Amino acid sequence: MPTFAEYINLVSESVTAGTRRVYWTYWQKVQNVWGDRRLDEVSPLEIRQLAERIKGQVVIRRNSRGGRTAAEHLISSLRCLYARAVADGLLAESDNPARRVPKPRRLASTRRALSDDQLELINGVAATTGNDPDLDSLLLRLHIETACRRGGGLALRLGDIDFDQCVVQLQEKGETVRWQPVSPTLASRLRQHALDRGCNHPQDSVLRYRNGAPITHRRHDYLWQRLGKHLPWVRTHQISTHWLRHTTLTWVERRFGYAVAQAYAGHAGRADASTTSTYVRADIFEVAQALVALSGEPHPLLASSPRGETLEGRAD
Repeated sequence: MPTFAEYINLVSESVTAGTRRVYWTYWQKVQNVWGDRRLDEVSPLEIRQLAERIKGQVVIRRNSRGGRTAAEHLISSLRCLYARAVADGLLAESDNPARRVPKPRRLASTRRALSDDQLELINGVAATTGNDPDLDSLLLRLHIETACRRGGGLALRLGDIDFDQCVVQLQEKGETVRWQPVSPTLASRLRQHALDRGCNHPQDSVLRYRNGAPITHRRHDYLWQRLGKHLPWVRTHQISTHWLRHTTLTWVERRFGYAVAQAYAGHAGRADASTTSTYVRADIFEVAQALVALSGEPHPLLASSPRGETLEGRAD
């Protein structure tokens, strides 16, 4: 039976980069406390105690949820660890202590859709301040048009863009992959940005600094910290890139319905309360119609839509 220190190193090499990024902090905490202990020596009570300890150590911020997220991530990281141990035959499922520790109940999100005026102010400040306003303006437009998550934008490669059809292939959490329509203007700006910053191989990251280095999540952090200095309400409400996703999807849902918003978001529908979503899924052409209304630009996909529908026809 391996110790936590031994097995965490093995499991960390078997998960995706996104999972490792979320869980690694908590696996390190587990190593610090139980590194020399065997996996079968820890009880559910001890896991509860460690979760409460970590919950109490969380730094209090404006958007703090009382340490609930930290406790949830700790339990999830241990469930991931023990699931591998069960699969490896080290433990029986009935002996999995992490499964017998419930996660804290999630509170409702404080994120909401931004108003048109707020979006205009955010875009205006991003375009007129900072050390690379062109990059920041492009970053904001990408997330507003596609409603992609932060990781989806960072993972965008030159080979993921079909400039003729104006669609981008987004790779996001859960290893999901989907084609998302973008406006001709955004497609053109992405192409020019890539060319100007030395991006010429299909595997090259599209979003780059002036020196040609790909951006990381730190660019998002820097952008919103800067916006918060110029717009105090951004700092007060802890607005981030994910708020743009809320804004676009809310706009789409109000005008085109739940099925189109679900497709726009890239949600698979497995967690929906109703199975009806299985039968009423929207397709990429309907997503393109919503984008046309959002951006005010025609889209090449609609010229070849199998339904031959126009935006005006659907509105009627």
